[in-house]
Amino acid sequence: MNVETAQAGAPLTRVLDAAESLFYARGVQSVGMDEVRAASGVSLKRLYQLFPSKGDLVEAYLRRRDARWLDRLARYVDACESPQDRVLAVFDWLHLWFGEPDFRGCAFVNAFGELGATSAAVAEAVRDHKAAFRRYLADLVSAAGLPAALAGQLTLLAEGAMTSSAISGSTEPAGQARDAARVLIEAARSGASGSTGPEGR
Repeated sequence: MNVETAQAGAPLTRVLDAAESLFYARGVQSVGMDEVRAASGVSLKRLYQLFPSKGDLVEAYLRRRDARWLDRLARYVDACESPQDRVLAVFDWLHLWFGEPDFRGCAFVNAFGELGATSAAVAEAVRDHKAAFRRYLADLVSAAGLPAALAGQLTLLAEGAMTSSAISGSTEPAGQARDAARVLIEAARSGASGSTGPEGR
């Protein structure tokens, strides 16, 4: 990266950092562009050069958060040696995330609740994130040699835990979801080991 590119990227990063902090803590609709400008230290003119509309900024915020959130999750899960342990490690990571002081639930669910019905771009960004999370779980399930259908069930457990934790202010939903996931995994393994082919009937 040359000096010119680095200098051009700094305002962008500051704006996105400010937007993420404000939007996640308070909601998208309650935060104006002038607040983002003040928090980022970027002039209003420069802000609108980077993001011609608030909708553009919201979409960029969600797209960046998607990449960063999935990366944080993957780095934690990848530390587990066993493919089987990696599946349950997703819920261990959720427990840690839920315990962070600034946890306010799923940013994508929050944004969809505010703007999903009126902004096609926000709705698409949210759907893309949820689809990417499901694919990530599907890859973990496949690597562990578990039935593919389990991915959808685990996704629902994780998504439910996110919402329950945000509402209750407790990390317990992560542990409850983990326990339920373990039961599903054990049932899937038992079903696979107990099945017989035509020759065994």
